[in-house]
Amino acid sequence: MASTPAFVAHVLDLLDGLGPVQARAMFGGHGLSLQGRMFALIVDDRLYVKADAHNRALFEAAGLPPFTYEAKGRRVQVAYHEVPPEALDQPEAAVQWACEGLAAALRAPARRR
Repeated sequence: MASTPAFVAHVLDLLDGLGPVQARAMFGGHGLSLQGRMFALIVDDRLYVKADAHNRALFEAAGLPPFTYEAKGRRVQVAYHEVPPEALDQPEAAVQWACEGLAAALRAPARRR
């Protein structure tokens, strides 16, 4: 589950229109955050954005799979769905999908530290 620095930089460039997105290395991938909320993941040079009950159907209708990983011998699915591959070549599309993830992150209760 590694992400290349070049891909992370590419995604940050794509999302420049969204605002000052920050990438933080975590578990071989990266978490992307804005306004103090994590809204996306980069894992294996793939971009996943947060989904919730309000927007999950959008991802499912587009056939966009959730991020899954294996832990303790079982498959775990998290609430982040992959963006369409063509969005990685189109800043407007990338920002549009990222906005879905950011909206889901902002709807979620803030975590206490």
